[in-house]
Amino acid sequence: MALPSAPSTLWSVSLLTVLFAAVVHSNIIFDDDPLQPVTSDETVSVGGTVTLTCRVPESDNSSLQWSNTAQQTLYFGEKRALRDNRIQLHRSTPTELSITIAEVQLSDEGEYTCSIFTMPVRTARATVTVLGVPGEPQILGFENAVPEGGKVTLTCTSTGSKPPARLRWYRGDQELEGRPDVVESVPDDPTYNVSSELTLEVSRSDDKALITCAVDHPSLAPGDKRSERALQVLYSPDVRITPESNLPREGEKFHLQCVGNGNPEPTSYRWEKKDGELPPLAKADGAFLRFEMLNKSDNGVYLCEASNGIGDSVGEYTLLVQAMSTSSGVDHAVIGGVVAVIVFILLCLLIVLGRYLIRHKGTYLTHEAKGSDDAPDADTAIINAEGGHSGAEDKKEYFI
Repeated sequence: MALPSAPSTLWSVSLLTVLFAAVVHSNIIFDDDPLQPVTSDETVSVGGTVTLTCRVPESDNSSLQWSNTAQQTLYFGEKRALRDNRIQLHRSTPTELSITIAEVQLSDEGEYTCSIFTMPVRTARATVTVLGVPGEPQILGFENAVPEGGKVTLTCTSTGSKPPARLRWYRGDQELEGRPDVVESVPDDPTYNVSSELTLEVSRSDDKALITCAVDHPSLAPGDKRSERALQVLYSPDVRITPESNLPREGEKFHLQCVGNGNPEPTSYRWEKKDGELPPLAKADGAFLRFEMLNKSDNGVYLCEASNGIGDSVGEYTLLVQAMSTSSGVDHAVIGGVVAVIVFILLCLLIVLGRYLIRHKGTYLTHEAKGSDDAPDADTAIINAEGGHSGAEDKKEYFI
């Protein structure tokens, strides 16, 4: 039988070496090796706790061992080998060895090894990735208020992230497009500083609008770290005139108020009446125009000019004075009607009383009339009447 050539033999050995290395570094498990340990890669944030677990399908009573990135033994079975109180035994059985590392630091990142002391020794590796937690974002550029129509450039910065964080801008709930993040590595440190710029052309609607810079990073839940600031926009007043009431009535007091919505607030006001002078009983008092007593002659269009140093604006209001309330006229009519009824009733009573008195007077009988009534016939009545006439001078009748 011919022996293989030397180059062919060397190639086979090299291939086996490569395959062995691949098996070790990729934790490939052969189904026919029940003693091969199994591990898993872990990711943890700075300050957190990570658990490293090593298992074997079957046990032959061989001990499991964990070693750190510097190949220092951490635990051999249940026995602590390295004096580091951050590292504690989590579980130890014939088929499992689990340990925890608390208060993880960036220096803890690396490849950890689990070994089982069989013949031959079998190993598996677990890579621990430590995330550098970004610092709170800081926003610059809000130092001065911006005039309406101007531009403002804001800068957001976050430090200490690993891998580099991503910065996002928002106006309220709406995401804004800023410039690409600038990433800078920190000397002698595996973390990064990240900054982003946002340029806005502002209008008066942007005044007091909240601009937010949020940090997006695997070590954070959405919205964990964000900073927000309110824009300050300077703009001229937007003037309107509000009346004291919507029904100004003749003879009443009344005032108009000039409301100037601007930033800053208006500092001066000027009142005038369109196509004429202010009424004599109207007094300008800053943002107020006061009427001591409304009159129909006060009707017209009133103007108010407000200024705040950024600009000025004019508002107008049309005043229509209402006549005296119709309800009072109705009241007078009612009162007049009642009085008329009372007078009519009194007149009726007087008439009835007068008629009664007249009737009573007609039934009054004198003594002479009585003599006539007692006579048995007409002749006797005449004689009685004549006989009684002699004393007529002595009898006087008074009728009231």
